[in-house]
Parts: sequence; C-alpha cells; structure tokens
Amino acid sequence: MKRKPAAPWDVYIDAVLSGRIVACEYVKAACMRHLTDLRDGPERGLRFDPGKAMHAIRFYTFLKHSKGEWAGQTVRLEPWQMFVQAMVFGWLREDGMRRFRIAYLEVARKNGKTTMIAGTGLYLMVADHEPGAEVYTAATKLDQARIMHSEATRMVKKSPDLLKRIKIYKNNLHIEGTASKYEPLGQDSETQDGLNVHGALVDEVHAHKTRDLWDVLETGMGSRRQPLMFGITTAGYNRQTLCYHLHDYTRKVLLGLFQDDSFFGIIFGLDEGDDWEDERNWVKANPNLGVSKKLERMREIAHKAKNMPSALNAFLRLDLNVWTQAASRWVPRQHWDACATPVNPEDLRGQICYGGLDLSSNTDLASLELVFPPKQDGDLYRIVSRFYCPEDAIDERSKHDRVPYRDWVRDGYLIATPGNVVDLNWIISDIKRFRDIYDFRELAFDRWGSTKLQGDIGELDPSGKFLVGFGQGYASMGPAMKDLERCVLKHQLAHGAHPVLNWCADNLVVASDPAGNLKPDKDKSTERIDGMVALVMGLNRAIMDRNPTSVYETRGFDST
Repeated sequence: MKRKPAAPWDVYIDAVLSGRIVACEYVKAACMRHLTDLRDGPERGLRFDPGKAMHAIRFYTFLKHSKGEWAGQTVRLEPWQMFVQAMVFGWLREDGMRRFRIAYLEVARKNGKTTMIAGTGLYLMVADHEPGAEVYTAATKLDQARIMHSEATRMVKKSPDLLKRIKIYKNNLHIEGTASKYEPLGQDSETQDGLNVHGALVDEVHAHKTRDLWDVLETGMGSRRQPLMFGITTAGYNRQTLCYHLHDYTRKVLLGLFQDDSFFGIIFGLDEGDDWEDERNWVKANPNLGVSKKLERMREIAHKAKNMPSALNAFLRLDLNVWTQAASRWVPRQHWDACATPVNPEDLRGQICYGGLDLSSNTDLASLELVFPPKQDGDLYRIVSRFYCPEDAIDERSKHDRVPYRDWVRDGYLIATPGNVVDLNWIISDIKRFRDIYDFRELAFDRWGSTKLQGDIGELDPSGKFLVGFGQGYASMGPAMKDLERCVLKHQLAHGAHPVLNWCADNLVVASDPAGNLKPDKDKSTERIDGMVALVMGLNRAIMDRNPTSVYETRGFDST
C-alpha cells in the first residue's frame, strides 16, 4: 500500500528541527510554534486545515516568472516559502475564518520574497472567496509600490487562466464579476481615505519612517471577515521605527514571551555570536542561497566588507539580515594611524589647496581643514587642520568631553576665541590669510546658517567660485564619504597625527540610508566630529581637482 507523501510544510519543519536545514533560532521557533499549536491550539479555538494550506501553495502553479533565468517558467515555491504560505493560510479560527490577520517576514534581499508576495496578492484577490476584495501593494512611495505590483501584473499577462478572469488597466488589476481589485498604494498617494482592505502587502517595512500608512491600512480592514496585512522587509538600522517594533514583537511571540494568535512572524538571520565571515552561516539569512541568491556574488561583497566599514554594515544588514546600529563607528583606527605622516605647513606655501569648513554652534568645535592634492601620482593628500572653540567654555568642555582642551590650546592645536561662542571673525581672518599663503582654490561649507561667512568672504570672491555650498545629506555626503574611506584604506592621506583631528576621527559615527549611502551623524556621535565633517568636504573638492568628471557636475553640491 502506497504511503501518502508528507505535506511540504511537515518536511520542512522536520528538516529544520533535525538540523538538515541550517536555520536560526527564530525559524526553529516558528516551526515549533506550529507543532505546539497543533497540540494546544484546539483549546483556544484554533485548527489547522491542510487543504487550505495546500490550496494557497498550489495557486502558484498558475503563475510564471517574468524576469531573469527563470523567465517564462512556472513559479516553484521553495520549501521555506511553502512553509510560510501554509502557516498564513492553513491556520483557522473556530468560526472557520483565517487565524492570522498580520504576517511579518524578515529575510535578506534577493531571496524571492517579491515574487512570493506578488503571488500572495493575486491569491487574495482571486482565490480567497472574498466578494469585492480590495488588495493593495503598499510602500513608502507609490513608485516603489508599483515595482511589486508590476510583478503581479506580469504574472497575470503570462497566465492564460488568470487572464481570462482578471482585467488590466494601467496600475489596476480587477475582476468585473466580483468587483475585486488589486492596486499599488504609496505613502505619497493623493488619497488613502475610504479603503476597505482585504489584503495589504507592505513592502520594505524598514523604509517606513512612520507607521502612518500601516495604521491607515490596518484601520481599513475593520469590516472584512478575514483580512490579511503582510509586511515583508530586510533588516533595518533605526530602532525607533514600526519595522523594529514588528521585529521585536516577532521575536517575543516566537520565544513564547507573548501569545498572539492573530500574528504570524518569521525572521531569517544570523544567531547571536555567529561569525559573519563563516559561509556556513549565510544560509540562515538566505534560505534561497544557491537558487535566487548567488553564493559567488555574496563572496565578492563579503570580501569587500572585510576592509571597508561602510560595506560591512551594508553586507550585514542587506545580505545577512542583521540589524545594525542606526549609526556605527566608521574609521578603522589602524588605517587612520597609518596616515600619520608629518605635514609642515611652511613646505606647502604657494601650493594648490581646497578647504572644508564646519562651523560650530555654541556647543561644538569649529574646524577648517585644508587639503593639498598630490602634485604627481604616488604623492599624498596633505592635511592642514585648524580648530576653534570659545575661550569661556574650555574648562567646562574639558570636564564634559574628558579631553585636554586647555593643553591643546597651549600646544597650538586649538584656537580659543574670546567669549562663549566661536568668533566667526577669527575663522574668516584665517581664511583670508591662507588665501595669501596658498593657492586656495575653493572652500566647501554647509550653506545653512552661514550668511555672514558668505558676505565677508564673498566680497573677496567676485567670480563667485571660491565658496562652494556642500549639501549635508546622503546625496552629497555619500560619494564624499567613500572618497575619504578609499584614501584612508589605501593610506593616501597625510594628516600629521593632529590630536584634535585624531579625536574627531575616533568619534566619527555615520548614519546609513536604506540604499547604503552614508553621512556623518552628529546626533549619534556623543563626542565631536567637526574636523572629519570638514575633511570630508575639503578632500572631495581636492579629489575633483585631479578627477574633474564627477556626479556633482550634473547634480550640484546643494542637493541633499
């Protein structure tokens, strides 16, 4: 007598819990939750329906891939994807309606989550037996929501069975007989009122700065019998967001700290203490490793991450699904110290230089960094640093910051200006003097709050080319930060071991946006980083002198 084949979710659970599939503690906990609920769930009015689970999985046989190496082939769910679909759609309440109202999936990028979730949206519209189903793909921007929605549209176009039922009009998929529709929705959409949500698929939850759109969608589910909100994302970096709240809540539910029978969550990532360089751990965050996620590409990125701090943070977050700090200390000290070649300002008289100026508030330092580009290949970018602080606050600052301000003033590394705020006139005087001593071509600065500087220096700059406004956002700072990182790692700088600049370098903390772009983060830096902000701007201008073709020629420095 033939044995009935085991259900795919059971096969997956057994492989995870036996160790045949390498998985993190949260994936194991999600598997154990299912087994525990099979035993204890009926007491809470819960039951698992294998038929419902298989119905949701088999729906994908109607769908075809539209891009890449599998274009035109039928979508084949991987074991972990079948497990997720089975859990979300197979568990029911006592009244026969779906148990889970909110689902949360966190997994590294390129693991097929967009294809899976696009299919989920179609299932909710076509096969969930909900009259007038309204299904939305939601993202921070409407254009982002359209990316996932376009995948669903291409699936419909390639499926004769679906195309018989579903009509396509621009960004709208609809079924005339049931008044059901599937549309993209962004935080920036003109209206979000009057939604009657049956399904909401929220893409890249970590990119949502507020929970406003999530709340609108959740509120719009109030009149539905078995609505589903499904959030998918990679790890983020800001712990004050909806995404981290969902991440933390998922952890607590999976670990048994909370019991929430309406919430399903699963996290694919490294375990605490795992060595990120050990390739055997990578599959924990990448269940599609070797399928949609390519091992060779991961190796290339990992190799780069070993030596580049910015690349490491991006690799951990995007490719290993590790929540990084909203900001992270950035300058590798051993490489910075290797750039401590002495610099004599007198030897640089008459040479070309570029400056970066970071003006202070009454609580920060102010810094002017002069960068002298190499005269020939193989030479170094030489740095001359000037720092300013208000005289009246030196002793208080020394105690608060636990650094020797008074000694730095005595030794000439720090200029104390009269009063309780930095005197801008001292800085302007130095700038004018340096223009006489050096071939001082440009001064990059944050235009915000610098009206006096522009007025006093501008009168000496009739061409209007000396002062260069430099945006402080990711668009301008991102490429400039990479310039500095590259020069430090290749030991192409000579900063002279200036003690105040060394201190700022050690303090430098960076913020990262979802795309992995970086900028200095003064809010997250508990100590001063002014010198490094000025250096980033000045170095970038000096590099442009040697490499004039740049993104800035078309974008400009005032963009953020």
